[in-house]
Amino acid sequence: MPLGGSSKLLKALNEAAALGHLLDHGQLTRAELRSLTGLSKPTISEAIKRLADADLVVGAGHETGRPGPNAEVYAVNPDAAYAVAMSVRDGAPSLTASLHDLRGAQRARLAVPVDFAGTDPVTAVTATIDALCAAAGVGRGPVAHVQLAVAGAFDPRDRVIHHVDVPGWSRRGLVDDLAAAAGVPVEVDNDVNLAALAERAHGAAQGLPDADGFALLWLGEAGLGLAIDLGGGKLLRGARGGAGEIGYMPVATDQSTGGTRDFHDLVSGAAVRALAAERGVPVTDAALVRELAGRIVLGLAAVVAVLDPSLVVLGGEIGRAGGAALGEAVAKAMSRAAPLETEIAVSTVEDDAPLLGAADAALSAVSQALLDALRQPSV
Repeated sequence: MPLGGSSKLLKALNEAAALGHLLDHGQLTRAELRSLTGLSKPTISEAIKRLADADLVVGAGHETGRPGPNAEVYAVNPDAAYAVAMSVRDGAPSLTASLHDLRGAQRARLAVPVDFAGTDPVTAVTATIDALCAAAGVGRGPVAHVQLAVAGAFDPRDRVIHHVDVPGWSRRGLVDDLAAAAGVPVEVDNDVNLAALAERAHGAAQGLPDADGFALLWLGEAGLGLAIDLGGGKLLRGARGGAGEIGYMPVATDQSTGGTRDFHDLVSGAAVRALAAERGVPVTDAALVRELAGRIVLGLAAVVAVLDPSLVVLGGEIGRAGGAALGEAVAKAMSRAAPLETEIAVSTVEDDAPLLGAADAALSAVSQALLDALRQPSV
């Protein structure tokens, strides 16, 4: 590489290092950036100037309370890029979406009813992005990434969403059409996988060491799911994106038909309501909670025996509604049914977990794209 090209690359790497620390820490002085990067005072000053000229970094005031001159504080420009998160549902609202700036602040949020039986997903998604930008009072240009949370399995080989009940979302070529219409990268992930990212960052798994994995058992009104965090937020997705489709797992024999009953038959929202109606009690009845816990353990014991997670989090509408009582009942039933000890906790994510996880994933993708672009300067 010519000397000029080498110099340009070195400057680019310095800029990326400074921006990376600002993305991680929020606000830093030049002295703090020098300490974190190991760069000299003139070098870090040049890197900050170039980042400011590129509208990636802005001044954020001055540090006070220390002897000597007040040091200027720097931060990423929140309007340099935006990330969009969307949660796709079978029901109303059909789309829940949020727009986030580069600092992670939520600038707008919408719940949009969409009749997907008569509306193409591409039209719905692009219209929702426009509506988010209008609600936030910002232009569409800085939108850099869209992350979709879908109750289905996205197969990266054929780029098709499988096992999804929302009309139009299993169409071949849809994901690429969405990206083309949006004009930015569009990524798709299972909603429970994204909920696990939210649980790791904001919920019951927040204090878990990065080396420890956990499982999120999603007990939703509309369906079941299992997310498997292998450690540090790395998720097990499977060869076709279908890892964690625990609702299909056979767990009991149906004596009346001679066939099998799968996990969904026992602990889905409809199954829980039917059990409560059969017993003539509310779903919060203590005896019913214990019976439900026994059903949950039929599937969960197999998960623990195979994966040996340090923690299992019960999430979804049913999991959160059961609260501490359900968590304690599942823990007691697990101690009798499984030889491995696993901590049982109930989700503490108060917000829409799949949407929150999608926002985290989208912001991470935007930050990584900015850093990758800085590290590859044009010759």
